[in-house]
Amino acid sequence: MRVAIIDVGSNSIKLLVADLPPAGPLREVGSMTLEVRISSGIGAVTPRLGAEGIEHGVSAIARLAAEARNLGADPILAVATSAVRDASNGAGFRDRVKADTGLDLRILTGLEEANLIGRGLTTDPALERLRDFYVFDLGGGSLECLFFRERAVDLAVSLPLGCVRMTEKFIVDPSSALGEKSAREIGDHVKAELLRSGFPFPIQASAAVVGTGGTLTTVRAMVAARRGVRLAQTDALIRVPLLREVLAEVTGLNLAARERIAGLPPTRADVFPAALVTLLALAETGGFDGFHHSLHNLRWGVAAEACGASRRP
Repeated sequence: MRVAIIDVGSNSIKLLVADLPPAGPLREVGSMTLEVRISSGIGAVTPRLGAEGIEHGVSAIARLAAEARNLGADPILAVATSAVRDASNGAGFRDRVKADTGLDLRILTGLEEANLIGRGLTTDPALERLRDFYVFDLGGGSLECLFFRERAVDLAVSLPLGCVRMTEKFIVDPSSALGEKSAREIGDHVKAELLRSGFPFPIQASAAVVGTGGTLTTVRAMVAARRGVRLAQTDALIRVPLLREVLAEVTGLNLAARERIAGLPPTRADVFPAALVTLLALAETGGFDGFHHSLHNLRWGVAAEACGASRRP
């Protein structure tokens, strides 16, 4: 079975094509990420997808679906997360995707998203020895918080703390350098929301912390660019001092300067400072000193769900 998953996120739209052998784990055949932000306006009282975001989003989905077909994938499954889920015209976007691409876009609930991220992480060979661990996935619209007990999701909470949402809510001019006031307000807001969420903070000191999402991937990409190596050759353990170092590097820069940083996608440069502040506030609230970064998140979880269904009699 060769399955393709298209993940329609707030900041990017991603493709995973994976094979399910007759016996054994999923194997990646190909992947692609298009830095297409459909979520502008997600921080509004009544979020709504803009016309430009819709056009770019549908076009990106069509392009990734064509790539999946070229790789021989069947079925091709598309899922959407916070940006579409929270938008007042999310159902209209789903209808447009169906009309233009023929794909049925599944709009995940926050709980479904969190659980599928967790299922994807269980496919990561680097995490196969972990039994009890925490997972935090930071996206453009939401932050997913999970706790695994014996490699099964024991608790899952989805919070509206994504980096696009925090940027729109607290940063008046994203083209300018991050101000101390904005950074403080984001940090205080994130900490307050975490403590109100019901998720157990601080976390158990004995359990590992896994982190996923584009911000941590970007931090590793920046490290890789500095060292002249591939991302896979960098340390998957991203410690808090490194996050503080990167935040200090970008805080004093305006958007144009951030867009020139090697490893930082220009399309993420406006929300990157808020994302770093959010991760640091999370680590401080949780009382931990780093994230074990994994790329096996939502797409892998949806693929595992689809392939698990195909293996059942």
